[in-house]
Amino acid sequence: MKIHEYQGKEILRQFGVPVPRGYPAFTGQEAVEAAQKLGGPVWVVKAQIHAGGRGKGGGVKLGKSLDEVKALSGQILGMQLKTHQTGPEGQKVRRLYIEEGADIKKEYYVSLVTDRATQKVALIASSEGGMDIEEVAHSTPEKIITEVIDPLAGLGDAQAKKIAAAIGLPEGSHAQAVTLLQNLYRCYMETDASLVEINPLNCDSKGNLIALDAKFNFDANALFRHPEIVAYRDLDEEDPAEIEASKFDLAYIQLDGNIGCLVNGAGLAMATMDTIKLFGGEPANFLDVGGGATAEKVTEAFKIMLKNPEVKAILVNIFGGIMRCDTIADGVVTASRAVGLKVPLVVRMKGTNEDLGKKILADSGLPIIAADTMAEAATKVVAAVA
Repeated sequence: MKIHEYQGKEILRQFGVPVPRGYPAFTGQEAVEAAQKLGGPVWVVKAQIHAGGRGKGGGVKLGKSLDEVKALSGQILGMQLKTHQTGPEGQKVRRLYIEEGADIKKEYYVSLVTDRATQKVALIASSEGGMDIEEVAHSTPEKIITEVIDPLAGLGDAQAKKIAAAIGLPEGSHAQAVTLLQNLYRCYMETDASLVEINPLNCDSKGNLIALDAKFNFDANALFRHPEIVAYRDLDEEDPAEIEASKFDLAYIQLDGNIGCLVNGAGLAMATMDTIKLFGGEPANFLDVGGGATAEKVTEAFKIMLKNPEVKAILVNIFGGIMRCDTIADGVVTASRAVGLKVPLVVRMKGTNEDLGKKILADSGLPIIAADTMAEAATKVVAAVA
């Protein structure tokens, strides 16, 4: 789950990480009122979408008067902001963040992520803040510092000071940096974040450190512990089909292909998509119905897949372990009839009650294409859309 910059800064503030003052705004008038509350002489008008690169896309502007703030707000609100993370279609801007101006002397980069290789937390920092970290990694990798933090020990003073020195922070700012980094680490751990990124972290002319941006991703599996973070969810920033799928406990992600996939188990779903590509097709979605699928869930899964006009065929690939093949077969038949299925349907199932499941499909009278292996299933579904 992602949140907006202004929401991320609220969280940082709660954990003692310094951030500029600012207010969210949903209209031009609210933007002007926010600027008035902050006081002048300069304000930053920031588009709030769940994507980076907003400045390059024209979504971050400097206003030097209230009239400018109003004009800039009018330009940014409602625009289809395109960045390297939104794709060519862009993302509509529905909210702004009006922030006080900053005394920018030198910008740095700091982030925390889980390093699965070491099963520890990686703190990544760089002297090259304000840039895409991917570009820094590509062109000047030596300017990226990575420190692995043992979660049992936490981030100690010596390790934090080592990071501050490594990215070239002024010595007079090291004590601040130690506190900031430790608070940021505590924030990461206590909110069950999967990513916390400050880009840029500003060091002003007096040596004071302040986070000028905030990006958070949270582990969806831990959100039940954080209702206050769930409250930050902005459904306008999420795919409507994915929102609908979550209501039925379906894991769904829409892709660019034309072969719908309905699978039980995330690993099998990934393998199914790989197999489709191996045989020359393109998957239209990732869809895991889980181990407790019912006829209702399967029907909803079919409805969600078929809302995508690009879907020209569907492949159902089931391994009957916890989930019995006959239950899925009942669901497939019910779903096909409920949605009036008009695209080719290939079904491959193995495992518990496999023969019974296949009989249910065969006796249904529906034009279902049976397959015995994944290779056969992929071959048939790719041929069906050719």
